[in-house]
Amino acid sequence: MARVTGIGGVFLKCKGDSAALAAWYQEHLGMPLEPWGGAVLKWPDDKAEDGGLTVWNLADRDSKWFSPSDSAFMINYRVDDLDALLAQLQAAGVAIIEGPQSHENGKFAWIMDPDGNKVELWEPMLWDDRNKGT
Repeated sequence: MARVTGIGGVFLKCKGDSAALAAWYQEHLGMPLEPWGGAVLKWPDDKAEDGGLTVWNLADRDSKWFSPSDSAFMINYRVDDLDALLAQLQAAGVAIIEGPQSHENGKFAWIMDPDGNKVELWEPMLWDDRNKGT
């Protein structure tokens, strides 16, 4: 049987100026924009201990997980240094909605983009004594 093997792309319909939103992602999250306006993120560039993976999950209709956004989706971006990124975001005036929090598979934090989409930031880690309680 043919099957899905991974996430091939993430596409957002912008509420306003798509170039301005792309520039915000480049400035604040380091998204490497290509001349055509999008970004190509490659697994070999990710040096996390988990070897690279993408999580896919469906939330219940009444889930508050995406709040305060009213979008029907939330994108999780893998990051290489969550603490440093959060410091950069705060210095640039980007509000941290929640986090950082440690879980069994890494550290998480949440922000909102200028279009009102909740963005999850994830620094993957293997769960062991080094990251318990960080």
